[in-house]
Amino acid sequence: MAQSAAYATDQTKPTPLLATLVGVKTWMQVRDALWGYVFLLPWLIGLIVFWLGPIIMSFGLSFTEYDAISAPRFIGLDNYVKAFSGDQLFWPSILRTFEYSAVVVPLSLIGSLSLALLLNRGMRGTYVFRALFFVPSLTPAVALALLWSWLLQPEIGPINDGLKILGITGPAWLASQYWALPSIIIINLWASMGGNTMLIFLAGLQGVPQELHEAASLDGAGRWAKFRHITLPMISPTFFFNLVLGVIGALKVFSTAFVATQGGPAYATWFFALHIYQQAFAFFKMGYGSALAWIFVVMLLVFTYFQIVLARRWVYYAGGEDS
Repeated sequence: MAQSAAYATDQTKPTPLLATLVGVKTWMQVRDALWGYVFLLPWLIGLIVFWLGPIIMSFGLSFTEYDAISAPRFIGLDNYVKAFSGDQLFWPSILRTFEYSAVVVPLSLIGSLSLALLLNRGMRGTYVFRALFFVPSLTPAVALALLWSWLLQPEIGPINDGLKILGITGPAWLASQYWALPSIIIINLWASMGGNTMLIFLAGLQGVPQELHEAASLDGAGRWAKFRHITLPMISPTFFFNLVLGVIGALKVFSTAFVATQGGPAYATWFFALHIYQQAFAFFKMGYGSALAWIFVVMLLVFTYFQIVLARRWVYYAGGEDS
């Protein structure tokens, strides 16, 4: 009995060095913590090797001239100077990305919220409609672009064939300098409206207390008044969350334009993310591509910061705290 008690005491005896390192008091807690770090190690290695490492490396490469074959040559801020003053596609690609975002973000938010409101009414077949609206967002980006390239084909595409039946001559869509950007907008709106944004809105709507709507009805409030004065304030954090993700996603537009138009025709869909890719991996200007990527990161951070600052004026939290 005495030996068993001594053994138990040894098992729970603190080990000062390890306890100091991991901030625990007993050997069993130290052991459990160490095993936790062991199981965390594969993910941590992947984070460092495939995420943090490339980020740090790209920052260093942004100050060099590097073609992925010869050794990097330090050139200081020349890449950044070239981007702002010597690259003829830099500013047009940014403006085109902003133009795309200015259309896609509000339409996507309004469309997703409308679908969420429709599905939140509890009508018959809601689960079927949820699945139907969500399925397009599961389509891989490459398959989506190829499918719509066929649908929008000027000569044999089903959409123009349908317009012919109505006596309308369809445009060249993706092959037209004037219709290529609207086509990309249509494709991405179709794919995004019923996706995660809609589901997040739906979750937010289901969290609105029904007692508030019932009290407003007793006071004679109509649907629009209840939506404006109850629903919108209550889901404003959800709206803000979707807005931030929507802006970031819109500014990162790449896959559809890369597959469907390659940035054309006549640079009509040459977005900034596509410009970064082409510089780095098509022209092998890895240093310049890294500089463009860091400019893009700063741009995203600035937009996100301003959204957070402005959100204090309109985002309502139930606890009464500002955003």
